Amino acid sequence: MRWCAVTSRIGVRAICCEGSSMALPSEEKHHAVDGNIHDDNIVWHDHPVARLDRERLHRHQGAVIWFTGLSGSGKSTLAGQLEQRLHQLGVSTYLLDGDNVRHGLCRDLGFSDDDWRENILRVGEVACLMVDAGLVVLTAFISPHRAERQMVRESLPEGKFIEVFVDTPLAVCEARDPKGLYKKARAGTLTNFTGIDAVYEPPHAPDLRLEGEQLVTNLTDQLLDLLHSRAIIKV
Repeated sequence: MRWCAVTSRIGVRAICCEGSSMALPSEEKHHAVDGNIHDDNIVWHDHPVARLDRERLHRHQGAVIWFTGLSGSGKSTLAGQLEQRLHQLGVSTYLLDGDNVRHGLCRDLGFSDDDWRENILRVGEVACLMVDAGLVVLTAFISPHRAERQMVRESLPEGKFIEVFVDTPLAVCEARDPKGLYKKARAGTLTNFTGIDAVYEPPHAPDLRLEGEQLVTNLTDQLLDLLHSRAIIKV
């Protein structure tokens, strides 16, 4: 695996770019320490244990299943149910949840467009590391912008990013309103809320589109079928 160095609010960091052109904005593409593209103090280290070795140990491939959709669409519920099923099958997993990462990794971020973008950049980097470790990574994020989702896709090896669009109508999401956020947004006490006064860009061609009003068990079966068909898991 090879990595590109990019600048961020948390400093210079590496994002895996094996087999990828990394569609980063021009102002952030391939920056290294002190803004130099090449820095003699930064040297890539190849390690004796590679991703393929880790995947053989796990007996399945590493991949990211990226759940995207409106708040209340069912992303976290589906991701949790899928992880439980995969765990029962002996698959090594980790679930990255939108709210959870804002307690630590992204706790300094708000919900402006720039903060959304930075949030997804950080999560994408973590997901890359976990895929390199041979894990099946499940992410549950609104991730409202196509550009950021595409950026994560292109940061991973071919076939390692599976975009799952949980397509639940806004009216249904608002009726569920599990966190009371739609109520706050309608009352004007919560601004820049996706689906109300901030845009959500649905995927043009997701790897899987799920109708969020269906039973969770049926949707989970569809996800498992996809992972089998892609040879991510064999159990």
